[in-house]
Amino acid sequence: MATQDQIESIAADLFAAYTSKEPIQPPREIIEDMTVADAYAIQQWQEKAFEAKGDKVVGRKIGLTSLAMQKQLGVDSPDFGFFTESLLFSSDEAIAVDQFISPKVEPELGFKLAKDLAPNSSFEEVLNAIESVHLAIEIIDSRVRDWDIRLVDTVADNASCGAIVLDPEPANIPLEELTAVPARMLIGGEVAGEGTGEAVMGHPVKPIAWLTEILGEMGTTLKAGDIILSGSFCGAAPVVAGQEVIVDYGPYGTLTTSFK
Repeated sequence: MATQDQIESIAADLFAAYTSKEPIQPPREIIEDMTVADAYAIQQWQEKAFEAKGDKVVGRKIGLTSLAMQKQLGVDSPDFGFFTESLLFSSDEAIAVDQFISPKVEPELGFKLAKDLAPNSSFEEVLNAIESVHLAIEIIDSRVRDWDIRLVDTVADNASCGAIVLDPEPANIPLEELTAVPARMLIGGEVAGEGTGEAVMGHPVKPIAWLTEILGEMGTTLKAGDIILSGSFCGAAPVVAGQEVIVDYGPYGTLTTSFK
């Protein structure tokens, strides 16, 4: 178990890395026998630090929900993080790569909630709480040196969240068709990954039900107006300045963003 001093020290170093772009040693190497609970305590310290400087938390991101991403990062469980107003971009903004350390992109769907969700909400309760579905790209980044991460490291590092690109206009995706939604991601004109909604834990809404359980254990709930990204359709791919990322969702639309 970590001491409070260790938790605060690592959290402060990770929080500082958003600005300094200087990655830190893997937390698991600093805290012997580090637990997932330790890691979430480190993450929650950072969430409070963002809010203390006036950067409002507007949503949650669930990661490692597909087998592809679990294999890519060598873990066997989902995780989650938060994102704030400053980390949320619309699709018409060119995004500066130098605000990240080693960014990668993932095609996802975002879900805006119409009402609060109680802890341990069922799959049906989550479905009934969805106000709208949005096309999204998550930019993942690691404040841990060289992406040398295990589950506890990425959890401590806010589930490796870098930023979120969200189409502000709702996508016309019937909830009963979510598992069949395709996503084909092109970077610089080359296919960098593809999958369907079924790759996200069997259904893109299932991770949100999982999240209500985990948040409930921490004394937190999902609220009306929150935006939830439920996980990637495929493995993440790196991006550099000058590239354009296009995600083709077939009959449901296309999301494009560029990096400078």
